[in-house]
Amino acid sequence: MRKLIYAINLTIDGCFDHSSFTPDEETFDFFINLVRDAGLLAYGRITYQLMVPYWPDILKNPSRETKADVDFAQAFDSAEKVVFSKSLKKVEDRNSRIVRTKPEDEIRKLKQEKGKNILLGGVALPSYLIKLGLVDEYIFVVAPVIAGKGKRLTDGVSLPEKLRLKLAESKIFKSGTVALHYVKP
Repeated sequence: MRKLIYAINLTIDGCFDHSSFTPDEETFDFFINLVRDAGLLAYGRITYQLMVPYWPDILKNPSRETKADVDFAQAFDSAEKVVFSKSLKKVEDRNSRIVRTKPEDEIRKLKQEKGKNILLGGVALPSYLIKLGLVDEYIFVVAPVIAGKGKRLTDGVSLPEKLRLKLAESKIFKSGTVALHYVKP
């Protein structure tokens, strides 16, 4: 059975806006490896549209980009992706498909399949799936930044009960960024 793993960058004060900080090379490598190791990437429409066409476009002119950007773009482009949306007309990149049914139904089905784990990104879709108890593991990559403003990860999220997690692994990067990997006990 595949696991659903939620991964996200955050500031110390819980802001997830990607413009609040820039990941260092070591942190970027960490995310490149997460994407490479995943069997499937799962996104909602908003996150998908942040990722595409940005990352696929980097591969069109890689000589103008950093090695880390090109490596992430290659990993992202080659990964199989599922996009949950009722309004998106079509996907703009290869290896992607739209799912218009209830996300929980498709996620339950995907988790039953053999293969590598499913990497979940974004905020709205993960919040919904967390509330339903479908997320198995969490990876919070916390940057040493206090944003002081912006939307926080748990804004508007109401869980049926407190979610207790067990720390499975932690990694401290030279920049002070910390990757925290949690599992359900």
